[in-house]
Amino acid sequence: MPTRDLVHAWLALLLLSYGTVLIASNGTHGSAGMAGGVLVLAGLKARVILARYLGLSGSRFWMRVFDLAIGLFLAAAFALYLFGSGR
Repeated sequence: MPTRDLVHAWLALLLLSYGTVLIASNGTHGSAGMAGGVLVLAGLKARVILARYLGLSGSRFWMRVFDLAIGLFLAAAFALYLFGSGR
């Protein structure tokens, strides 16, 4: 993998992590919007790692499989959060 792609992936992960910090430090602790935002950013980070670092961007089939698996997992995590918080 070219070094330039790795640098772009690393910068994307850095920006997504910064976004996570901004959401978490917003002061609305315990809100469904905060939890959803953090989970969306976690999904995007997982996608960057799978596509760029593991090289799955060349395979549409495996990217779709992992997108579905990660999406279902994050949806289940959000549902459990909502159920546990009594919303």
